[in-house]
Amino acid sequence: MEQDKQNNVETIDNQQLSSIIIPLLKGVLYQETHPNHWQAVLNMQSQVRDFVAVLGLELIFDEAEGFVFLQSRDSAEIDIKPALPRLIARRPLPFSVSLLLALLRKKLAEHDASGGEMRLILSRDEIIELIRIFLPENSNEARVIDQVDTHIRRIINLGFLRQLQGQDKMYEVKRIIKTFVDAQWLAEFDLRLSEYLKHFQEQEEDNDNG
Repeated sequence: MEQDKQNNVETIDNQQLSSIIIPLLKGVLYQETHPNHWQAVLNMQSQVRDFVAVLGLELIFDEAEGFVFLQSRDSAEIDIKPALPRLIARRPLPFSVSLLLALLRKKLAEHDASGGEMRLILSRDEIIELIRIFLPENSNEARVIDQVDTHIRRIINLGFLRQLQGQDKMYEVKRIIKTFVDAQWLAEFDLRLSEYLKHFQEQEEDNDNG
């Protein structure tokens, strides 16, 4: 009887873990949009961490910012041999998308420092202005807008921007971007500006020559 009771408890725990981990494997969970899953992860953090560690994953839980996700751990770092295949793949980003992510992260840092609203909402025009400084003065306006729209869609798919419902061309910068563009990298950002500017100038010259 006691053994049956223990088995039932273990079954319930496994079901709870499965209901938590499966959504995490699909992407980031936010407290504001997934309150039930958020609370479940909060209640079972240690069990979730132990379970996903077997899969070579790490639970990233930021209670202050209100998001949680899984990321792959480096097999060398955790001394696993042979190395585990990556369950969550790394996707290299185009240079311009990486730059726009950094600019959005910098804008979020400035927004937080101002002590205003928690959410950072930007229009498409404001996002275009962020990147315009890196473009030659004679850049084709229509082409710039098309490129920025493409970058915005890519960043939405990555989960760092969210288009506001019922508000055309208005976007919320998701706070999870702080995890991927950290404070140390951001502190060095101004030192990289000349490198970015040079890159875009060379890119523009290649387009003109082509």
